[in-house]
Amino acid sequence: MALADGPRQLREPVYRVSNAKIDGNRGVNGHPLDPALQLASQGLNHIQAKVNDYTATIVKRERINGKLMDYEFMFAKIRNRKVRDNKVVTPFSVYLRFEKPKAAAGREVLYVEGQNNGKLLAHEGGNSFYSRFGSIWLKPDGAMAMKGQLYPLTDIGLENLVTKLIERGNQDKRLGPCEVQFRNATVDKRQCEVIEVRHPKPDPRFEFCTARIFFDRQLLVPIRYAAYTWPADGGMRVGTAHVMEEYTYTNLKLNVGLTDEDFSQDNAAYNF
Repeated sequence: MALADGPRQLREPVYRVSNAKIDGNRGVNGHPLDPALQLASQGLNHIQAKVNDYTATIVKRERINGKLMDYEFMFAKIRNRKVRDNKVVTPFSVYLRFEKPKAAAGREVLYVEGQNNGKLLAHEGGNSFYSRFGSIWLKPDGAMAMKGQLYPLTDIGLENLVTKLIERGNQDKRLGPCEVQFRNATVDKRQCEVIEVRHPKPDPRFEFCTARIFFDRQLLVPIRYAAYTWPADGGMRVGTAHVMEEYTYTNLKLNVGLTDEDFSQDNAAYNF
């Protein structure tokens, strides 16, 4: 799956069904989601224990009010929250620089948990209308910060992604059975184990008809998540499902040693 070259090169990975784990409805005792939830929990424990920070290019696409938005490419620096003796010793921190599409290129966003009254700092790039306002402080869940977004900035990152997936998995588990398969795939030249969760029949209680989570076999973290809504005709013909949301972490580098300077508005490399 080539991601770095631009939207035209984005395509679904080629899947191979794993010989080890096939169809959770048949392969395990208990609920089909149990082995998927176990893998996700292991991933979350690994991130919390072993991953301090990372850089990546995040490729994002979301459906907003029924409309599928353009791909967004963002260079990201993210530092995970670390707690010692019930005190936050390292706050969750995010820096984003938008690279594509052209309308968003040059936008920068900065957020540090527990600082600046809980607000993020952002500015537009180029000659857009909003660029004339310079850098502004915004509530992460406010109208301006949420424009064209499904989730607030505070939800970004690998740890938040896995946490949300576990919450959704446990919710689906309470609602009833589903189909689960484990597959193999390559994303951005990375070998992944893919968990595919499928709800064959439309049901308003479920958030998606199909979801795929791609765990990097070497890094032990999820590097792609994609969810699809039910087709308009309610069927499940190949290629008819609609993308609801997808996030891919490319060129991911773990534990690069990010410091407070990487999340400072005074960083000389930034344009705040």
